[in-house]
Amino acid sequence: MPIQYYLGLSMMLFCIGIVGVLTRRNAIIIFMCVELMLNSVNLLLVALSKMHHASAVATDALTTKGAEGQLFVFFIMVVAAAEVSVGLAIIVMMYRNVHSVDVNFLNRLKN
Repeated sequence: MPIQYYLGLSMMLFCIGIVGVLTRRNAIIIFMCVELMLNSVNLLLVALSKMHHASAVATDALTTKGAEGQLFVFFIMVVAAAEVSVGLAIIVMMYRNVHSVDVNFLNRLKN
């Protein structure tokens, strides 16, 4: 499958995530859109890593080039898991205090 398909899909997912973050008011939807953006970057990194590895194998069959992108994906997934735990805890505490997950009510948490 050509790399352009992966690039296009990744760009579409990232744009959907950006639009969701900028237009939605629900904190859970915003959180899901941020995760969608992270996953689109992961898809792009894996696709580019596979492409780089395929071109390196063409010259040297025993190469390990191209694994760097997959390592970055692993670290992004670890950071995303930590973000999920902290983010959901913040959303739950916001719901307990304000009884809503609307981000417009965050101004009330300043006091």
